[in-house]
Amino acid sequence: MQMMDLTGRVALVTGGNSGIGLGMARGLARAGAKLAIAGRNSAKNEAAARELQGLGAEVLSLKADITQEKDCQMIVHSTLARFARLDILVNNAGTNIRKQPQDYGLDDWKTVLDTNLTSAFLCSKAAYPAMLAAGGGKVINTGSMMSIFGASFAMPYSASKGGIVQMSKSLATAWAKDNIQVNAVLPGWIDTDLTRAARKEVDGLHERVLARTPAGRWGDPADFEGIAIFLASSASDFVTGAVIPVDGGFSSQA
Repeated sequence: MQMMDLTGRVALVTGGNSGIGLGMARGLARAGAKLAIAGRNSAKNEAAARELQGLGAEVLSLKADITQEKDCQMIVHSTLARFARLDILVNNAGTNIRKQPQDYGLDDWKTVLDTNLTSAFLCSKAAYPAMLAAGGGKVINTGSMMSIFGASFAMPYSASKGGIVQMSKSLATAWAKDNIQVNAVLPGWIDTDLTRAARKEVDGLHERVLARTPAGRWGDPADFEGIAIFLASSASDFVTGAVIPVDGGFSSQA
């Protein structure tokens, strides 16, 4: 469909070198977007870039620590220097530290909040002038079903993802006048490096996820290709401040 065509659009994806971020980047590449991939691991960045180039995309690989404001500004400036515009920002970088609430230290809390939430604020702020100059843009924030539910082993993570939802709504309200749409996706239990670690650390997690998920399976990063295209394209021009579960029905049940 023409309204889903991203030819000529430029997307910056943080945490785009693996997992959900790479799944979204694949979708954007298939729809014709040019891509900048930002992550801490240069080797993973380059491997992701090669894969996306194989899909026909022009790709820029950027090593960055997006908990640092200067790096958030750098990845936006580097994207503009390469492609001369920025239309789509995917704030996907994330981490988790699993402990019981009383066992977290302040450094644990700051690590998770800075990586998951503060980075999204800093990257959105850095991208805003470029989107304003382009006459509009799309921001896609990766939340979590932990924005809805609590988990005894994920207090900082849940707090950061709840913050992503509320930040998305505030940005959507503030930037609607600038033709910038801001939305959040809430992944369920997706088969990624992070959740593979969780399955090792949390007894019975795999079985509980399968029992509760109506789709009867763990999600796959490929399940995020379509939603990324929709939220990045003109098909979603009147969709802003939305919070969309991508969870195989996990959150639909009491």
